[in-house]
Amino acid sequence: MNGVQLLLVVIAAIAVTGLAHRRGLQPPLVVLVVGLAASYIPGMPRLELDAHIILGIVLPPLLYSTALDFSVPSFVQNIQPILRLGVVLVLVTAFAVGGVAFWAVPEMTFGAALVLGAVVGPPDAVTAVAIGRSLGVPSRVMTILTGESLINDAAALTLFSVGVAAVTGSHTVVDNPVLFFVYTSVVGTLVGLVLAVVVLWIRKRLHDPGLETVLGLVVPFSAYLLAEELHGSGVLAVVMAGFWVGHNSTKAGYATRLQERQLWRSIDALLEAFVFAYMGLQMSFIIDDVFGTHHEPVGTVLLASLLVLLTVMVIRPVFIFAFASVKSMVRQRLNTQPAPENAKIAAGLRTATDKVGPRGATWQTNALLSWTGMRGVVTLAAAAGVPALTESGQEFPGRSVLQFTAFVVAVGTLLIQGLTLPILVKRLDVSGEVEHTKEMQERTYAREVARAASRKAVQDTLADPPDGCDPALLAGIAERFRHAQETREDLLPEDEDDPAQRELARKDLTRAVKVLRQRMLTAQREALIAERDAGNLEDEVLRDLLEQLDYEEAATAGTYAARM
Repeated sequence: MNGVQLLLVVIAAIAVTGLAHRRGLQPPLVVLVVGLAASYIPGMPRLELDAHIILGIVLPPLLYSTALDFSVPSFVQNIQPILRLGVVLVLVTAFAVGGVAFWAVPEMTFGAALVLGAVVGPPDAVTAVAIGRSLGVPSRVMTILTGESLINDAAALTLFSVGVAAVTGSHTVVDNPVLFFVYTSVVGTLVGLVLAVVVLWIRKRLHDPGLETVLGLVVPFSAYLLAEELHGSGVLAVVMAGFWVGHNSTKAGYATRLQERQLWRSIDALLEAFVFAYMGLQMSFIIDDVFGTHHEPVGTVLLASLLVLLTVMVIRPVFIFAFASVKSMVRQRLNTQPAPENAKIAAGLRTATDKVGPRGATWQTNALLSWTGMRGVVTLAAAAGVPALTESGQEFPGRSVLQFTAFVVAVGTLLIQGLTLPILVKRLDVSGEVEHTKEMQERTYAREVARAASRKAVQDTLADPPDGCDPALLAGIAERFRHAQETREDLLPEDEDDPAQRELARKDLTRAVKVLRQRMLTAQREALIAERDAGNLEDEVLRDLLEQLDYEEAATAGTYAARM
């Protein structure tokens, strides 16, 4: 694969993504299907990247971007379900898949089968966020899914390293699997946090939005490579760095935040389009490798792959609903035996549950979580990273079947679960009125806090005007601001008992103001260009004025987009 082919794939993937957006379709699935079809075009060259390139270049910015926007308080509040799905379920899935593969594929040793389990164990961060975001999945479910997909790669890749070392006869930095997992987790976490602290310290002293943005761009790669160099978890290092930098982003200047937000959105769009295109384009070549080059028995390989796919899809709902049932039984038992010590435990359990909201216990939420285990590019990258030979020079047992099965699981979960997920979201109606009402209440509270702070700032400024500012001019501007705010509020309904109706009216008003302001700016821009074309304005003057209008339009779009 050369650079021209790579660029053509990226351009095509972006074009398909844009078309899917316009048609109201799910871009990841559309890009994947188009890639699958394109892989069978005669003469299509194979697009194949080294596993280290995917894990070291493609994955870090995607994880980091997701972690930047992820709320640390939300992560802490939902830490139990996140760890349960991101670590425990990954291990359960890996061993379940290992047992099935060991039984179904005669040439696989249990160690090789466990490697396959580690490969297909973690749901993919890119897939979960991309599809969940496009479907409007409830915020708490997205929080759990995002948190799970950010940490499950660390558990899976650690188990993958242990399994590969056991099969090939090589060694990890710590021979004991449990201690190795602890070591990689601790080192990855420390590397990510220390690097984040250093970056924030440097950024505070740069005072240059461009340099601050560039510095943030190198963080995910630095965190991943440094942690891997120390034999720690590069995934955890990237995630922890993103957590801490994102949590402290409020201390950066507004220009830096605006630049970073647009930069990471662009990178996300680029890499997500490429990831799904890359997955689809592998189809015909992986099939040819298994059945053409290695001459594997078609029936055995297909049966094993379908059994592993079924295991992956079934083990998640079984695990989630089994845990929910046990938790419900324990809670009922504690409630029926109100001994003092049990009462305290039960109260603590209820308090912990209340923090994440009552919706966490509903079967609808559990059903949605059960059906969002789509696998993705990490599964393919890990499968590609399985060594061809052991330390003794023998072939890795069942390597071609392992890679084919990993591909079937990744594509199968994407198509089966991804295509049916919109129907499930609609049927379950998990968004409900509770979450909507809570969001409206929080928005109302936030506006009141902002208004109070604004009024206090105006009062303080008028009471102690800055040097060089005319107090009368400040008072006049403050009066205009107050009048504009009152005018907006007068246009809203006074029925405070119906927050949903008031919020709808507020959105209509915001949309109207935005449209009017943008049309005013467009008219000004067109008038200035016409004057330049008529020879009444110099081009340099026009460019300067247009830049000011662009900033105004950007501010208008950003302000009102945040209010929509």
